[in-house]
Amino acid sequence: MNMEIKSTDTKQEKSLIANPIYDYVFKYLMEDSPSAIKLISAIINEEITELSFAPQEYVKEIDATEKSHSVYRLDFIARIGSGENSKVVMIEVQKVSLHTDIMRFRRYLGGQYQNQKNSYKDSRGVIHAMPIYCIFFLGEGAGEGVENIPVVKVTPAISDVTTGRLLTRVNNEFIKSLHHHSWIVQVPALTGHRRNELEILLSIFDQTNKMNNPHILNINEKNFPTDCRPIIRRLQAAAVNQEVREAMQLEDDILEHLRIEERMAQIKFEKIISEKDAALSEKDAVISEKDAVISEKDAVISEKDAALSEKDAVISEKDAALARERAEKIALENLVAEFEKRLNQQ
Repeated sequence: MNMEIKSTDTKQEKSLIANPIYDYVFKYLMEDSPSAIKLISAIINEEITELSFAPQEYVKEIDATEKSHSVYRLDFIARIGSGENSKVVMIEVQKVSLHTDIMRFRRYLGGQYQNQKNSYKDSRGVIHAMPIYCIFFLGEGAGEGVENIPVVKVTPAISDVTTGRLLTRVNNEFIKSLHHHSWIVQVPALTGHRRNELEILLSIFDQTNKMNNPHILNINEKNFPTDCRPIIRRLQAAAVNQEVREAMQLEDDILEHLRIEERMAQIKFEKIISEKDAALSEKDAVISEKDAVISEKDAVISEKDAALSEKDAVISEKDAALARERAEKIALENLVAEFEKRLNQQ
């Protein structure tokens, strides 16, 4: 179905662009080399002079059967700077619309470290491992500790362990090749933040600009620097592209399916936990009942033991009385015998 997109807010010179939070739109944007260079250069704050998809880049067409759709990944090889001071780096861009497990990010990153093709020759023919830059676009944010921060940068700090002194001028290939820089773009935190050119540029992802149709964002082009216009033009082209619009609708269907699966899994998990808690409660009740029976039995035994002890005491007392009577009888018999002996002697 064709959809005609018109802006009615001419006073503020609004521009309608495709929502780049969608994987297909993001891919459409990043396939345009000037747009990709501008966006990535702004994020890493370094001048990219050349940019190309990596030979083993992980671009996938959106497929309704794709279960791992929640993470979207693009790999680039970039030359930063020019001349003798230039460097070649691997740039891995990952975008996630829904919460996902961290192990999936680590698995993708681990694949880059294992890929022997991620190397280059310098002007002297020496082979070097490419440093890896990671850029994460998170549709739901990273969570505790970094809330409301549009872009979080993570760098390997190099320091002297003994003195604690930071080593800021180290240009060591061993360290660069085994440790990577990361930038985390938190889409929800972009709202209301326009403090510098990077935040202004990234406001193309600000979801508060959504219209009734979530596929389209309504932005004010005047708020963007002139060098951002190619990105805006690219997203405007995506907004009227039939293939892109259909892909966004398909992505909505997939994400809704994933959300339903996630909710069902959560319900199933909660049911299992509830059943387990009920079983544990029932087990605890049985144990409590058993403990009560044992306690009652112990009380009966204690009472019986007390009765037996009392009986033993009575028997002991009776035996003592009989012993006394016997002793008295023997003493009496001895007196009688002694008296009779004396009578006979007279």
